[in-house]
Amino acid sequence: MTLLGKQAPEFTLPNEKNEQVSLSTKKGKKVLLVFYPGDETAVCTEQLCSYNSGFEDFQKLGVEILGINSDSVESHKKFSDKYKFSFSLLSDPTSEVCKKYNAVGLFGKTKRSTFLIDESGKIIFENEIFPLFYKDKTAILTEIQKLI
Repeated sequence: MTLLGKQAPEFTLPNEKNEQVSLSTKKGKKVLLVFYPGDETAVCTEQLCSYNSGFEDFQKLGVEILGINSDSVESHKKFSDKYKFSFSLLSDPTSEVCKKYNAVGLFGKTKRSTFLIDESGKIIFENEIFPLFYKDKTAILTEIQKLI
């Protein structure tokens, strides 16, 4: 079931610093939600490092990045500290938010998918990719530029 064109489901989750992050506080900004299967896994690390290396390009487009999966706050902290991510990683241990975004796959693991939410809170881009692949920063930035 697609969420494209719909209002983004609201959520509040803790980030890697155990601070509560609510989507409602992001109104007026573009937000790229990046659902990924797991911290410290080869493809996820490559994907998030790619986005991190393009962080300034995302900022120039007014896009804030939020990574989400079911790993713990502690896992996210270690992962973020190790790779010095410039964006927050949100912990969804019950996968409640992942379910709202249809981002739960086999065996309850988070599916690799991305959603771009516009300033009004509407989903204007969604993409689900086979777990062993991902769209790198160039591909995602190109998609975003087409939309804005």
